[in-house]
Amino acid sequence: MRLLDLFCGAGGAAMGYHRAGFEVVGVDHCPQPRYPFEFHRADALGFLSEHGAEFDVIHASPPCQAYTGLRNVTLSRFGDAPEHPDLIAATRAALRATDDGTVYVIENVRGSPLYTQIILCGAALGLPHLARHRHFESNVLLFAPPCQHRQNKYTIGVYGSRPDGRRVSYRRHKLCRVANSLEEAQQEMGVDWMTWAEITQAIPPVYTEYIGRQLMEALG
Repeated sequence: MRLLDLFCGAGGAAMGYHRAGFEVVGVDHCPQPRYPFEFHRADALGFLSEHGAEFDVIHASPPCQAYTGLRNVTLSRFGDAPEHPDLIAATRAALRATDDGTVYVIENVRGSPLYTQIILCGAALGLPHLARHRHFESNVLLFAPPCQHRQNKYTIGVYGSRPDGRRVSYRRHKLCRVANSLEEAQQEMGVDWMTWAEITQAIPPVYTEYIGRQLMEALG
């Protein structure tokens, strides 16, 4: 089974699908020297239009910065925030236009205009301290285990310009801190080949491995 990984970044999603049994091809408009599989530097939606029908499954992770909580905080504090591309609607339309039989998955953050089908968190998938909820939309029925963060005393976030374990906050009465080091971030996310900047934009491979196994079963 072949899977096209659009807006692929450094390959967090790709690694999970690979572990689920897919042959993965990544596309991103930026160079991705640490992407672990076949990679094409190209416009994601342009590549989809030209080659999408060659794949059994298409995964897309359009830029999330336009919807993040950090952008909302910046707006509330300063009355302005950098503009970021909003590509979810265009991505969805392009995926639906590709081929009637092509399975697709779109991933993004809370606050994005996805038709959210499932939400995954690290605590439910073997990453007990990871605070990284991600939303998924698909044209295949997907299932998700319940979030397990309430069972843990603290959570770890991987965001910002650098590791800094002194940065702490409380979310729903639970301590959340930023990872102390690159090594801790790599371990918590399960991405030992990525830089800090790449990790902040990535999703853990266990998320897409979990989804990928469901897709494999659905595709027979």
